[in-house]
Amino acid sequence: MILLIGDLQGCCDPLDRLLAETGFSPSRDRLVVLGDLVNRGPASLRVLQRLAALGASARCVLGNHDLHLLAVAHGVRRAHRSDTVQQVLDAPERAHWLDWLRHQPLALTEAGWLCVHAGLPPGWDAAQALALAAEVSTVLAGDDLPGFLATMYGNEPARWDDGLQGADRMRFIVNALTRIRFCAEDGTLELQTKEGLAATPSGLYPWFDTPGRRSAGQAIAFGHWSTLGLVNRPDLLGLDTGCVWGGTLSAARVDGGRRELLQVPCPQAQAPAKAQ
Repeated sequence: MILLIGDLQGCCDPLDRLLAETGFSPSRDRLVVLGDLVNRGPASLRVLQRLAALGASARCVLGNHDLHLLAVAHGVRRAHRSDTVQQVLDAPERAHWLDWLRHQPLALTEAGWLCVHAGLPPGWDAAQALALAAEVSTVLAGDDLPGFLATMYGNEPARWDDGLQGADRMRFIVNALTRIRFCAEDGTLELQTKEGLAATPSGLYPWFDTPGRRSAGQAIAFGHWSTLGLVNRPDLLGLDTGCVWGGTLSAARVDGGRRELLQVPCPQAQAPAKAQ
C-alpha cells in the first residue's frame, strides 16, 4: 500500500487514526506526506517523532511551515502569534529534529506521482522540478543554513529564468514548490491571493490550469491550498483539506494502478479555514 497524505500541520492524532484504519504496516507499506508537517496544530513534535519512527517507509517533502520552523530556530524569523512549534524548539533533542527536517526534499516521486507541497510554474516539467528541488536540498543540508534562510523570503523574482543565480534562484525555487497557487500564462507567480478558485485574480490561473503547462500529463500530488479543497483528477491530486482548521485529513492510495481516497476527521480547535 502506498499512501499520499495531505498537510498535517502538527495534527498527529488524525495521522495515527488514518494509519490504524488503513492497517498501515512499515514493513510492507509506504507513505508520502505532502509538506507542512508542523505548525498551527497541537502536536508538531509528535508528528516529527511519528514520521521519523517509520524510517524508510515514510517520505516527506518540505512545505512553507516546515521552512518557517527552520528559520525561527536559526533566528532568521520571529515566531508568529499563531505558531505552535515551540515544543520542537524546547525539546531536549531539538538539534536532532531540526537536522532531520532540513534533510527532507522539496520534491520526490512515488509510484509515478510527482509529489510537491504547492505546485509547479508552467515552464517546468517534472525532471526540471526535481533537479531544482535538489539544488535547494543541497543548500539546506550545507554549512550555511542560516545564511540561506536569511535570503529565502520575498516574492521576487516573480518569473523563472534559467539564468537566475544565487539567492534569487533559490528564492524562486522555494516559492514555486512551497507557495505557488496562482500564476500568469507566462509563468509570473502571484503569491498574495490565498483564497479558492472563486477568487482567481483577473488574467491569472490556478497553477495546474495554466495554458501550455509543461508538466501537463504528469501525475502530480500537492497540498498547501486548504481553501481549494480536495482535487481529484486523473493526473492531479490536491490533498490539503484543512485538517488543522477542523476539516479532514485526506490521503490517496495510489499503488497498483488504483486510486482510493481516504479521509479522517480532524476536529482541531482552530479558527475557520484560512489558507497559509
